[in-house]
Amino acid sequence: MDMRVEILGLITEAEQQLGTAGWDLTPRDRALAREVAAGLGVVGPECGRADAVEPQRLERLREALAVLAIGLARTHGRLAWFLAGCSAALSPVLHWRALPAGDGPTFNTVVPTAEQFTQAEEAVRRLASMLARISA
Repeated sequence: MDMRVEILGLITEAEQQLGTAGWDLTPRDRALAREVAAGLGVVGPECGRADAVEPQRLERLREALAVLAIGLARTHGRLAWFLAGCSAALSPVLHWRALPAGDGPTFNTVVPTAEQFTQAEEAVRRLASMLARISA
């Protein structure tokens, strides 16, 4: 499945919960959302990103996953559930490799397409934007 679609679904659900007061962000939640949003900025703006070499793109996406994992480890409740869902949606990145396999084992990794890189980067940017919005 397209990671952008999965992330958008999670964002839509979160915004519905926030809008109906089913999810009331605490000041601590807002601060953590702000930190995670800033950390997801490692993926950078869309402009020119497709020109980056694949190892750098993969490195940035893995850093974004690390930011989500650290944020998840620091919270509980709905924000934790949301961050966990986003981490799961982006988890295919963990099975990607940017280098040729050569003669050795690949540990079930695959080389992603350029479109998959773009989809993952767009998903991270959407998530960062949403987290920045809710932390304001």
